[in-house]
Amino acid sequence: MADVDSSYMLFFREVKKDVKVALSGECSDEIFGGYPWYFRDDSLNSNTFPWSLAIDERQKLLNPEISQKINLKEYIDKKYFESIGKVNYSPLDSKETINSRKLIYLTSNWFMQTLLDRTDRMAMTEGFEVRVPFCDYRIVEYLWNIPWEMKAYKGREKGLLRYCVEEFLPEEIVYRKKSPYPKTHNPSYLNSVKEELSKIINEPSSPIHNLLNTEYIKEIISTDGSAFSRPWFGQLMTGPQLMAYLIQVNYWLETYNPKIEI
Repeated sequence: MADVDSSYMLFFREVKKDVKVALSGECSDEIFGGYPWYFRDDSLNSNTFPWSLAIDERQKLLNPEISQKINLKEYIDKKYFESIGKVNYSPLDSKETINSRKLIYLTSNWFMQTLLDRTDRMAMTEGFEVRVPFCDYRIVEYLWNIPWEMKAYKGREKGLLRYCVEEFLPEEIVYRKKSPYPKTHNPSYLNSVKEELSKIINEPSSPIHNLLNTEYIKEIISTDGSAFSRPWFGQLMTGPQLMAYLIQVNYWLETYNPKIEI
């Protein structure tokens, strides 16, 4: 996930100077309902994975010849309905709880796996140990059976968790506005990824031309990423991060030279 990963690695490098092991809050968003998509109508009614709603734009990113042969929506729909088909409900579940069960199941079994892998890889790159207590299966199983109305206590993301720690933390900490993982705000990052991606796109031998739509990538570059209207993945991979990701894709293609068959 571009700078989200690299900043995580650099963060662990600094923390390791003082301690060898740390606890992470990873997984609390998944099981307590901390992500915006648990509350947004477009996600609740999307009938797809809530962290990747831009299916048409993803399709447009493919090289036109490949796009004619591959239907991304068809594949994504297949995986989505396979997944929610495994969700169990109680006859007592409210409509809100049924909707949240779908998203919690999807987020825990797909999105969270990516985050745990990222945390482990970035920490171990620095020889740093990170523990994820919210991933304890007993906590996950217990939270699965709690109605959504309780999880979203006071209508807040992770409302139940906030309530549980009221006596341990100051009120301004417990009920502060949710803040996602820090994004890059320095304009130099955007300029750097634009420059590097432009070099790749203007080089005819770049392998990314074989896989992706060059003209659309040029449009993404010229609009600072706004030509791709939604984050590429989750909440944080907006324009600059998408461009960095495309640079990584090209690097991967160059390094491993995979054979792609359709």
